[in-house]
Amino acid sequence: MFAALPDEYVELQASVRRFSQSVVKPRAIEIDRLNEYPEDIFKALLAADLLGLATPSEYGGSGAGTMGLTIAIEEVAKYSNTVALMLLLTRLPALPILIGGTEEQKNTYVRDIATGYRRASFGLSEPQAGSDLKGMRTRAVRDGSDWVITGSKCWMSGLEQADFYTVFARTGGDGFSCFIVDRALPGVSVARVDDKLGVRGVNTGELRLDGVRVSDSALIGEPDQAFKLAMLSLNSMRPIVAARGLGLAEGALMYAVDYMRSRQAFGAALTSQQGLGWMVAEHAAEIEAARLLTYRAASMVDAGAFDKSAVPQLSMAKLVATETAVKVSGTAVQLLGAAGYMKDHPVEMYYRDAKQLTIVEGTSQIQKNLLAEAVSARTLWWD
Repeated sequence: MFAALPDEYVELQASVRRFSQSVVKPRAIEIDRLNEYPEDIFKALLAADLLGLATPSEYGGSGAGTMGLTIAIEEVAKYSNTVALMLLLTRLPALPILIGGTEEQKNTYVRDIATGYRRASFGLSEPQAGSDLKGMRTRAVRDGSDWVITGSKCWMSGLEQADFYTVFARTGGDGFSCFIVDRALPGVSVARVDDKLGVRGVNTGELRLDGVRVSDSALIGEPDQAFKLAMLSLNSMRPIVAARGLGLAEGALMYAVDYMRSRQAFGAALTSQQGLGWMVAEHAAEIEAARLLTYRAASMVDAGAFDKSAVPQLSMAKLVATETAVKVSGTAVQLLGAAGYMKDHPVEMYYRDAKQLTIVEGTSQIQKNLLAEAVSARTLWWD
């Protein structure tokens, strides 16, 4: 059954679409080429009240929820996945606090993100503990009423721009805890900034924690209970990452089709070539399928359905939308021919950016494992 978006989301979609066309589109290629953080875009996002979209109004946001942020990210990702990542970073580092934090933590840190006062980054992965959290080596040890954290986190997006980090560390044999770590604390340093293939402009790198002392008030939730907190946070992010893939696929296909309209081969526009038209048609259907999965996932998260039982639906949205982005961006390069391989056109940027989405916050293979387990256990079943 088709369900139309409520009027408030239609209005949001139209507003962000205008913003993306007037503010993001003209800067997208330049951001990629310069590989410098677009502070002007951050200020524009703030002025447009887009930094607190998914944040509840009681903590300084607009209360549009995951669906609102999903719609906004889809629109900006049509032109720049870097800007889409900037919006994602208003949600991911805040989620552990929103899910398990105290009212004081929410009123301080979540509010600061939503109002643009502070920026944040999310520290979970380590070189030997990406999807395998049990391999985590970063440790937090009790010292009186404080905690002392030692270790490192890698592949953290927005690392250099962040004012604080939400960091996961081992606090027991099999237990994990999550902490708010202020960047200005002694022992906190940026060890390395990575040179990325795509999604350039928002850096990714390694955070080093060398005996960093934090007070007990920095602990999010209960000690040794953060594994579930990490899983709930990542589950909640599935539609948001999916939206980055959905918007990228839409942007790449639209650009390719516009280019095909302007080019002729064998005496006719490329759009009249049946073989090429079938490629476009298949991708159009795949995009719409990905949209339905993504919007369903977003509505589930907003309804509070992001625990283990919701994993199959959330995972398939992320899997399908991000893999669709890879397929469509590859086709877009092909449809432009030699021109698509050149930096004169954005499709090569889409092609580079798309691959990141199948890796971050749970690879496509992890999503497939989760789906296969769900079908085997009949938690995803049709009978």
